[in-house]
Amino acid sequence: MLGRTSLPLLGALPLAVLALAGCGGTASHALPTTNNGRPASVGVSSTGLGDVLVDRQGHTLYLFERDSGTMSACTGACAVNWPPLRVRGTPLVGSGAKPSEVGSTARPDGISQLTYNGHPLYTFVNDKKPGDTNGEGINAFGGSWFAVSPAGERVAPRSQPPGGGGYGGGY
Repeated sequence: MLGRTSLPLLGALPLAVLALAGCGGTASHALPTTNNGRPASVGVSSTGLGDVLVDRQGHTLYLFERDSGTMSACTGACAVNWPPLRVRGTPLVGSGAKPSEVGSTARPDGISQLTYNGHPLYTFVNDKKPGDTNGEGINAFGGSWFAVSPAGERVAPRSQPPGGGGYGGGY
């Protein structure tokens, strides 16, 4: 916990801590770190969907079912809305993610994109803060988008209450 005397020295950090504290629920939105505390390229965080892969800013990572193996099918306007998780050098793997599942692939533009269990990974422009999962289940750019579980597969959908229910998120 931050002490009162440290607040003036930390600038915007207290605001960020307060913003994260205001997320509500029991989901953990801690940013992923390696065992030695360095910011990780990929890690695991708890969201309303359950545990999902996240990038170093804590944003949910998605797979695109139209991708073929490690080859991305998302370019142009698709990549503007679903930015690829780019990687330089050796990716740092955070708590909960499996280092053996992390890799990279060359995109059509020559940039290296992080993969997990063979799936190229993407963020979603409408996920504004850590823990957002606004891209889950969207069908866009010729395929469906799903958050990625620590096992490297699409997150299993939560069961619906009897009689329908659901969140009513119209896509």
